[in-house]
Amino acid sequence: MLKKMRWCVFLVVLFNQAVFAQLPDFTEMVKTNGTAVVNISTTQKAKPGPDETLKEQPLPEGIPPEMEELFKHFYNNPNGGGDEFGSGDTQSLGSGFIVSEDGYVLTNHHVVKDADEIIVKLTDRRELIAKLIGSDERTDIAVLKVEATHLPTVTIGSPQQLQVGEWVLAIGSPFGFEQSVTAGIVSAKGRSLPGGNYVPFIQTDVAINPGNSGGPLFNMDGKVVGINSQIYSRTGGFMGLSFAIPMDVAMNVVDQIKAHGKAAHGWLGVQIQDVTRELAESFGMNKPQGALVSKVMPGSPAEKAQLQIGDIITEFNGQAIDKSGDLPPMVGMTPINDQATLKIIRQGENKTIDFKIGLLPDQDEKLASAKIESKPANKLGIAVTDLTEEQRDSLQLAHGGVLVQEVGKGTGKEAGIQRGDVILRVQNHVIRDIDDFDKVAKSLPAGKSVAVLIQRRGSPAFLALKIDK
Repeated sequence: MLKKMRWCVFLVVLFNQAVFAQLPDFTEMVKTNGTAVVNISTTQKAKPGPDETLKEQPLPEGIPPEMEELFKHFYNNPNGGGDEFGSGDTQSLGSGFIVSEDGYVLTNHHVVKDADEIIVKLTDRRELIAKLIGSDERTDIAVLKVEATHLPTVTIGSPQQLQVGEWVLAIGSPFGFEQSVTAGIVSAKGRSLPGGNYVPFIQTDVAINPGNSGGPLFNMDGKVVGINSQIYSRTGGFMGLSFAIPMDVAMNVVDQIKAHGKAAHGWLGVQIQDVTRELAESFGMNKPQGALVSKVMPGSPAEKAQLQIGDIITEFNGQAIDKSGDLPPMVGMTPINDQATLKIIRQGENKTIDFKIGLLPDQDEKLASAKIESKPANKLGIAVTDLTEEQRDSLQLAHGGVLVQEVGKGTGKEAGIQRGDVILRVQNHVIRDIDDFDKVAKSLPAGKSVAVLIQRRGSPAFLALKIDK
């Protein structure tokens, strides 16, 4: 019996050793790379009006009551101690990393945005004033320069070789706690986020909190594969969803900023959306894939290449487009004036379109909403009216379309049509006016998905509509 117990203990020890041996050891990686990770603090001078009283910055929503004092301590004094600015100047805190021995530092655009002074603190306690070489809001990248030599640097790696499930490590200054190390795995690649159309984010479950922004994400070879940029959270703190900018995207922007002081992004000039299962059926596709064109911008490369509303882009320069979010980063990283090729599906036929990459305009198109008037009806459960000239001007619509005034129970509501939408097209029929719409609506087949193009608050989108049998 004693002999059996000894064998059991021996086997348990062997098992634990085997499990332990498989877990990564980050100690050497941190020793090697930690000195190249820096703390970045910024100061923005207060500009109060003559009668304004300066107040503490409000805390993020959702902070638990028991954590409010801790958050106040770091949120309004992010260095974690010392004197608060009596003048009402505001401080913010982030992270960064050194990429050259002569003092180039990378961080996020939002870390240094509107800063009047930027201080880079090294691990040897030196604090250096940094100059902003340039930044790019669309990719959230900023390049700083400090006057120093023989600085420790990181090694840049390739995010293309990252695999989902692979271990990664972050070093940064969450809430002012410098040189904090957290680890996790790659949860997904190529994530498209709202407001981040030009970045195919790396998603991880590495613990990232305010102050980590701009810090490096390392792979197990000790190379930087991403810049920690943002989190998804309902509390303002980490909830297991962290997103990093891939280094191939970052270095493309960095090279442009160092050469020209700013970054330029490629432009096709379309608004796109995902192809849902219902839309795929309406377009005669075997499965949902590609980027569905819902608008072609006037004067854009897409218009010059005769791309059309309703086209489905399935490839860009030989790279497959599975979701609509795949396309903008590919176009954005392509050099201006380069020739590019699209493969599309147009009314069930495969076509190839060649075009020249344009320069993304500085300002997005302004959106406007229309006023609502009058009220004829149709069998889809929605009431529509023709647009007035004033409404057309505000919506930037030269011709065509009907305005949705009321949405009752039925097919239209189930498809997601809302009051105030402008219906521009039903399947392949361009809608010119009420009579045209009623005529097309009456002829719609029952039991089959039909693509309806609408414009909502200035943005076009396709919806799938199916009339009950």
